[in-house]
Amino acid sequence: MTTIAFLGLGQMGGPMALNLVKAREGGCIACATVAEAVQGAQVVITMLPTTAAMEALYLGELLAQVAPGTLLIDSSTVAPQAPRQVAQAARARGLAFIDAPVSGGVAGAAAGTLTFICGGEAADVERARPLLLHMGRNVFH
Repeated sequence: MTTIAFLGLGQMGGPMALNLVKAREGGCIACATVAEAVQGAQVVITMLPTTAAMEALYLGELLAQVAPGTLLIDSSTVAPQAPRQVAQAARARGLAFIDAPVSGGVAGAAAGTLTFICGGEAADVERARPLLLHMGRNVFH
């Protein structure tokens, strides 16, 4: 089974993560630090409140703490330069990154009816698609 770290469990991320947990076997484990959460994860999903928070997490510690080949999925609604910068830094470290902001709001997150509008390499979006469909109904690349 794929190990997934989900960072950002606020109004949007909390219900998204809950829907993901409900759809998969194995449950979840709460972690105290980013390093603890991403240890051994093959996929990291983030849902952060601001561009500054997204950049600080990815460029400050996350990219340095995940294993090569990890798929990074950011669903935060942020300024367009942030995911471009993170994608470039991720590729330099041998990581896959997709920008996957959502439409549907808090109600859509709770109901599992979000729409994901993804940017990134087609193969990476396809790798993410099964996970995204546990949290939403539509995935567009």
